Amino acid sequence: MSATLLDVAAARARFTALQRRLAFFDGPGGTQCPDEVIDAIAHYLRHDNANVGAPYETSVRTSRLVELAHEKAGRFLGCSPDEVAFGQSMTAMNFLLTRALGRTLEAGDEVLVTKLDHDANVSPWLHLERDLGVVVRIVGVHDDLSLDLGDLERRLSDRTRVVAFPVAANSVGTAPDVKRIVELAHGAGALAWADAVHYGPHGRIDVADWDVDVLLCSPYKFFGPHMGMAFGKRELLESWQPYKVRPAADHPVGHRFELGTCQHELLAGFVAAVDYVESIGWDAITGHERALGERVLAGLPDGVELYGLPTMEGRVPTFCFNVPGHTSEEVAVHLAEKHEVAVWWGNYYAVETMKHLGLDPWMGAVRAGVVHTNTEEEVDRLLAGVAELL
Repeated sequence: MSATLLDVAAARARFTALQRRLAFFDGPGGTQCPDEVIDAIAHYLRHDNANVGAPYETSVRTSRLVELAHEKAGRFLGCSPDEVAFGQSMTAMNFLLTRALGRTLEAGDEVLVTKLDHDANVSPWLHLERDLGVVVRIVGVHDDLSLDLGDLERRLSDRTRVVAFPVAANSVGTAPDVKRIVELAHGAGALAWADAVHYGPHGRIDVADWDVDVLLCSPYKFFGPHMGMAFGKRELLESWQPYKVRPAADHPVGHRFELGTCQHELLAGFVAAVDYVESIGWDAITGHERALGERVLAGLPDGVELYGLPTMEGRVPTFCFNVPGHTSEEVAVHLAEKHEVAVWWGNYYAVETMKHLGLDPWMGAVRAGVVHTNTEEEVDRLLAGVAELL
């Protein structure tokens, strides 16, 4: 399928949330849900609400839903369904998984993170540094905010246990070379620990092809409900001892990392979200997003300071910038109030990125993120609103 086959109007018609003038460029903070996701959540609560493990009909249907959600997750991520765990959020799941791994680490073991990471893939390691004496090292970036793979290679050592990295940076949109990072990590005997939260709505995830050891993402970033999802290679999940209650099941192996009762209604929404993405198709999504991203880059007014790659090569359509003479908050307020355009401002938890750029740690920069439901008219309205401030 090519980008020309994406019927944007038809896709948008499936979202009640998009039947308004407000243009959503805040997808990096969470996308809108198509109506079928909302309906699936409501249907579960109306007709199937129960806990698992009982013989009556609603419990039986709920158990089938849990199984179906893992099957859909396996298909979405490119792994076996039993290698998937669901939880409250990516952040919560990463703390859980890093704690389980931490049982195997020793003082002096090293973890590499990057200057592109969201803090949810940095702070869990910093806490292990504080608690266990693990050493956290930060891999640098080039001037264009592409990842410095040479620096990554230099920092690897026989003490490196984990290389943690983003599949796409939620701040500046950089999409590093995943396979090369994994190759370098495995060459040093380290785990490749991927944060795909921001990449989720922008391209196909294939953990088997990438050969990552752990990958985390968040369905609410790809048109689903607020929850977290994680993949781990079976042999790893079987080898780690999770923090859990004693009666909790050990099989399938992914369930060992699902604390308490899952959010069953959100699993129903997740299933619908995967069905929605599959109905659109990744080729159509990526083609349309690339075209809109090129429109943003070509139309950014002179004088605007763009942080990140100047073309759509090696990135997703997420744009981080500042307008001279205005704080990032002032720009966001202007776009919202004068043009009904929704953008984010601040640091978006990309702490190391903001440090590297020398930006105010709180004010940071403006962030505008494109997804496939955005239109050319919305992009032009965003650009016109920015131009007014120059």
